[in-house]
Amino acid sequence: MSESSGGWLGDAESALRAAPSTAILPTARALLAVYVQASEVTLLLADYGHSVLQPVTHLPHTGTPIPVREGAPAGRAFSAQAAVLEVTAVPGVVIAHLPITVRGDRLGVLSVRMPEPDREAPHVLELAAFATALGHELIVAERATDLYLQARRRKRLTLAAEMQWQLLPGRGLARQEYALGAHLEPAYDISGDNFDWSTTEDALTLTVTDGQDHGITAALLTNLTVNALRNARRAGVSLEEQAYLADQAVYGEYEGRRYAPTLLLRFDLVTGRAHAVDAGSPQLFRLRHGMVERVVFDVQMPLGMFEDSEYRAQEFDIEAGDRLILVSSGVHGSASHDGGAFGERALRETIAAAGRSCPYDAARAVVDGLTQHHSGELPADAAVVCLDWWGRQTHPEG
Repeated sequence: MSESSGGWLGDAESALRAAPSTAILPTARALLAVYVQASEVTLLLADYGHSVLQPVTHLPHTGTPIPVREGAPAGRAFSAQAAVLEVTAVPGVVIAHLPITVRGDRLGVLSVRMPEPDREAPHVLELAAFATALGHELIVAERATDLYLQARRRKRLTLAAEMQWQLLPGRGLARQEYALGAHLEPAYDISGDNFDWSTTEDALTLTVTDGQDHGITAALLTNLTVNALRNARRAGVSLEEQAYLADQAVYGEYEGRRYAPTLLLRFDLVTGRAHAVDAGSPQLFRLRHGMVERVVFDVQMPLGMFEDSEYRAQEFDIEAGDRLILVSSGVHGSASHDGGAFGERALRETIAAAGRSCPYDAARAVVDGLTQHHSGELPADAAVVCLDWWGRQTHPEG
């Protein structure tokens, strides 16, 4: 790979963009064969539970999944979010395992079998940039083909889970002011719990909704609630008005027979001020200087419970370095088969034990702790969102 990174990478990105949605992987293979003499290129996409990496092949056939947590090089690259070079049994041949992550959202790993580069660091950095460009094209391609969505599935999703996954904004988001990571379980048969976020240049809006009931009933309720919140948010109204308009939409459909407990948060990236509307059962915890505490708000009516409910936003304290953990009632209110509740104490201990691991790993750690509490099988949906907050850094002039 003798060409400058600006040269071959620019040409490669253009070729990926020009490729048909179903031909992105063959195009990537052809490009890497030319530029790094790759003899084999494998695209591994994380499954819905982020427990294995699924090879993208000609469906319905698929290769052997690679566990994320059992020490395989591709799994290490995904978990650590760093390139891993695997030395093969063939002298002079390595496999570069490159995480595919787009703006904080982890998609999978690109594994490239190739001759060992003469100058390792520049080549790996260039390949990492190629993997990121590939990730952008995969996201766009999902609008036109089911190929990559199907490849992520270890088994068939329930219809309710299908509806819920289509609502999610992703599993992560990163900017200079904050980083988000989220996890949702059980991955293949979730019913109603959901999270959503949206960012502008100057604000971040984040919501967690508790799905009531089960199956399609819960999925329909959550779909209505999340889309009503999005519709209000996109109209540019305040956090209180977003809650009010969503409340009206849900009440108008169900007339109080079903409702959607929701926690709405808004962060001003310019001033650092944070506001919340607590419309139900999701809870917020804050890790600051090694101490975990629950942030308690005035609880207001769940969305859709009563006609013409009024909502008010409360400001709460947030500082650079804070970690916020949002959990649905399937986490903080979960009871095991013997009647024992997971409870706030266990939740706080789990958050503290995760330390300063990345937001996605921290969210996953909470779900893992809950799963252990239930001996491996969750009785209800569990949604967890972790937000690391740094705020906007200002630099004095001069």
